[in-house]
Amino acid sequence: MENVNIGQNFQIQCYKHNGKIHRCWSEAVVLDIKKDYIVFGNKRTLVIESDGRTRKTREPAVMYFFKNKWFNIIAQLKKEGVSYYCNIATPYIIEEDTIKYIDYDLDLRIFPNGEYKILDKMEYKYHKKIMNYSDRLDRAIRNGLDELIKSYLRGSLVFDEQLNLEYNKKYERLMSG
Repeated sequence: MENVNIGQNFQIQCYKHNGKIHRCWSEAVVLDIKKDYIVFGNKRTLVIESDGRTRKTREPAVMYFFKNKWFNIIAQLKKEGVSYYCNIATPYIIEEDTIKYIDYDLDLRIFPNGEYKILDKMEYKYHKKIMNYSDRLDRAIRNGLDELIKSYLRGSLVFDEQLNLEYNKKYERLMSG
Protein backbone atom coordinates (compact mmCIF):
# COMPACT_ATOMS: atom_id res chain seq x y z
CA MET A 1 0.00 0.00 0.00
CA GLU A 2 2.15 2.78 -1.28
CA ASN A 3 1.88 6.28 0.18
CA VAL A 4 -0.34 5.25 3.08
CA ASN A 5 0.95 5.77 6.64
CA ILE A 6 -0.40 5.20 10.14
CA GLY A 7 -2.00 8.43 11.39
CA GLN A 8 -2.60 9.80 7.88
CA ASN A 9 -6.03 11.36 7.32
CA PHE A 10 -8.13 10.56 4.27
CA GLN A 11 -11.51 11.65 3.02
CA ILE A 12 -13.99 8.93 1.97
CA GLN A 13 -16.07 9.27 -1.20
CA CYS A 14 -18.87 6.85 -1.93
CA TYR A 15 -20.26 6.76 -5.48
CA LYS A 16 -23.18 5.05 -7.16
CA HIS A 17 -22.89 2.92 -10.31
CA ASN A 18 -23.79 5.87 -12.55
CA GLY A 19 -20.68 7.74 -11.38
CA LYS A 20 -22.56 10.24 -9.19
CA ILE A 21 -21.19 10.91 -5.75
CA HIS A 22 -23.50 9.53 -3.05
CA ARG A 23 -21.85 10.53 0.25
CA CYS A 24 -18.55 11.88 1.65
CA TRP A 25 -16.92 11.60 5.05
CA SER A 26 -14.38 14.26 5.97
CA GLU A 27 -12.15 12.07 8.13
CA ALA A 28 -10.69 8.58 8.07
CA VAL A 29 -7.44 8.21 10.00
CA VAL A 30 -5.23 5.22 9.14
CA LEU A 31 -4.93 2.90 12.15
CA ASP A 32 -3.43 -0.21 10.58
CA ILE A 33 -2.20 -1.41 7.20
CA LYS A 34 -2.59 -5.09 6.36
CA LYS A 35 -1.76 -6.99 3.19
CA ASP A 36 -5.39 -7.12 2.01
CA TYR A 37 -7.02 -4.19 3.76
CA ILE A 38 -6.55 -0.90 5.59
CA VAL A 39 -8.15 -0.04 8.94
CA PHE A 40 -9.34 3.52 9.56
CA GLY A 41 -10.97 5.32 12.46
CA ASN A 42 -13.07 8.42 12.97
CA LYS A 43 -15.41 10.04 15.46
CA ARG A 44 -17.97 12.83 15.08
CA THR A 45 -16.86 13.29 11.49
CA LEU A 46 -18.70 15.43 8.99
CA VAL A 47 -20.84 13.53 6.46
CA ILE A 48 -22.02 15.30 3.30
CA GLU A 49 -24.94 13.71 1.43
CA SER A 50 -25.41 13.96 -2.34
CA ASP A 51 -28.23 16.47 -1.86
CA GLY A 52 -25.97 18.78 0.17
CA ARG A 53 -27.35 17.90 3.61
CA THR A 54 -24.71 17.49 6.30
CA ARG A 55 -24.51 15.71 9.64
CA LYS A 56 -21.89 14.43 12.04
CA THR A 57 -21.50 10.77 12.90
CA ARG A 58 -22.70 10.00 16.41
CA GLU A 59 -20.20 7.46 17.66
CA PRO A 60 -16.60 6.36 17.12
CA ALA A 61 -16.15 4.05 14.14
CA VAL A 62 -13.50 1.63 12.96
CA MET A 63 -13.63 1.04 9.20
CA TYR A 64 -12.21 -1.77 7.10
CA PHE A 65 -11.60 -1.19 3.40
CA PHE A 66 -10.53 -4.22 1.39
CA LYS A 67 -8.30 -4.40 -1.67
CA ASN A 68 -10.07 -7.36 -3.30
CA LYS A 69 -13.39 -7.85 -1.55
CA TRP A 70 -16.80 -6.53 -2.60
CA PHE A 71 -17.65 -5.02 0.77
CA ASN A 72 -16.43 -2.67 3.45
CA ILE A 73 -17.17 -2.87 7.15
CA ILE A 74 -17.85 -0.13 9.68
CA ALA A 75 -17.71 -1.10 13.35
CA GLN A 76 -19.84 1.46 15.21
CA LEU A 77 -18.84 1.67 18.87
CA LYS A 78 -22.13 2.44 20.58
CA LYS A 79 -22.96 2.55 24.30
CA GLU A 80 -25.02 -0.64 24.01
CA GLY A 81 -22.20 -2.48 22.23
CA VAL A 82 -20.54 -2.74 18.84
CA SER A 83 -22.79 -2.71 15.77
CA TYR A 84 -21.51 -3.36 12.26
CA TYR A 85 -22.73 -1.63 9.15
CA CYS A 86 -21.40 -3.43 6.10
CA ASN A 87 -21.71 -1.99 2.61
CA ILE A 88 -21.74 -4.19 -0.44
CA ALA A 89 -19.37 -2.19 -2.62
CA THR A 90 -16.43 -2.37 -4.98
CA PRO A 91 -12.94 -2.81 -3.58
CA TYR A 92 -11.55 0.61 -2.68
CA ILE A 93 -9.11 2.75 -4.61
CA ILE A 94 -7.09 5.64 -3.22
CA GLU A 95 -6.59 8.84 -5.20
CA GLU A 96 -5.14 12.04 -3.73
CA ASP A 97 -5.79 11.35 -0.03
CA THR A 98 -9.29 10.06 -0.83
CA ILE A 99 -10.67 6.54 -0.45
CA LYS A 100 -13.17 5.87 -3.23
CA TYR A 101 -15.61 3.06 -3.85
CA ILE A 102 -18.93 2.35 -5.57
CA ASP A 103 -21.79 1.42 -3.26
CA TYR A 104 -24.26 -1.20 -4.49
CA ASP A 105 -27.14 -0.56 -2.07
CA LEU A 106 -27.27 -3.91 -0.27
CA ASP A 107 -26.09 -3.62 3.31
CA LEU A 108 -25.62 -6.03 6.15
CA ARG A 109 -26.45 -4.69 9.62
CA ILE A 110 -25.07 -6.72 12.53
CA PHE A 111 -26.51 -5.87 15.93
CA PRO A 112 -24.72 -6.03 19.32
CA ASN A 113 -26.70 -9.19 20.19
CA GLY A 114 -25.19 -10.97 17.16
CA GLU A 115 -28.30 -10.97 14.98
CA TYR A 116 -27.99 -9.65 11.45
CA LYS A 117 -30.25 -8.34 8.74
CA ILE A 118 -29.81 -7.66 5.01
CA LEU A 119 -30.98 -4.13 4.21
CA ASP A 120 -32.08 -2.23 1.10
CA LYS A 121 -33.05 -5.16 -1.12
CA MET A 122 -35.70 -3.07 -2.92
CA GLU A 123 -33.26 -0.20 -3.51
CA TYR A 124 -30.81 -2.71 -5.00
CA LYS A 125 -33.50 -4.17 -7.28
CA TYR A 126 -34.50 -0.67 -8.41
CA HIS A 127 -30.95 0.54 -9.13
CA LYS A 128 -30.06 -2.77 -10.82
CA LYS A 129 -32.90 -2.14 -13.26
CA ILE A 130 -32.49 1.61 -13.91
CA MET A 131 -28.68 1.50 -14.07
CA ASN A 132 -28.57 -1.75 -16.05
CA TYR A 133 -26.24 -3.78 -13.84
CA SER A 134 -24.76 -6.57 -15.92
CA ASP A 135 -25.22 -10.23 -14.95
CA ARG A 136 -21.50 -10.35 -14.13
CA LEU A 137 -21.81 -7.33 -11.81
CA ASP A 138 -24.94 -8.79 -10.18
CA ARG A 139 -22.98 -12.02 -9.50
CA ALA A 140 -20.05 -10.07 -7.99
CA ILE A 141 -22.44 -8.17 -5.71
CA ARG A 142 -24.31 -11.30 -4.59
CA ASN A 143 -21.03 -13.18 -4.07
CA GLY A 144 -19.76 -10.24 -2.00
CA LEU A 145 -22.83 -10.44 0.23
CA ASP A 146 -22.47 -14.23 0.60
CA GLU A 147 -18.75 -13.92 1.42
CA LEU A 148 -19.47 -11.17 3.97
CA ILE A 149 -22.13 -13.24 5.78
CA LYS A 150 -19.85 -16.31 5.82
CA SER A 151 -16.99 -14.18 7.13
CA TYR A 152 -19.20 -12.94 9.96
CA LEU A 153 -20.54 -16.39 10.82
CA ARG A 154 -16.98 -17.82 10.83
CA GLY A 155 -16.00 -15.18 13.40
CA SER A 156 -13.60 -13.21 11.22
CA LEU A 157 -11.24 -11.02 13.25
CA VAL A 158 -12.72 -7.76 11.92
CA PHE A 159 -15.91 -8.64 13.84
CA ASP A 160 -14.03 -9.00 17.15
CA GLU A 161 -15.38 -6.43 19.61
CA GLN A 162 -12.16 -6.28 21.65
CA LEU A 163 -10.04 -5.67 18.54
CA ASN A 164 -12.30 -2.81 17.46
CA LEU A 165 -12.16 -1.25 20.93
CA GLU A 166 -8.34 -1.46 20.77
CA TYR A 167 -8.35 0.20 17.34
CA ASN A 168 -10.52 2.98 18.79
CA LYS A 169 -8.01 3.50 21.62
CA LYS A 170 -5.30 3.78 18.97
CA TYR A 171 -7.41 6.37 17.12
CA GLU A 172 -7.84 8.37 20.37
CA ARG A 173 -4.06 8.25 21.01
CA LEU A 174 -3.27 9.39 17.46
CA MET A 175 -5.75 12.27 17.70
CA SER A 176 -4.54 13.47 21.10
CA GLY A 177 -0.83 13.26 20.20
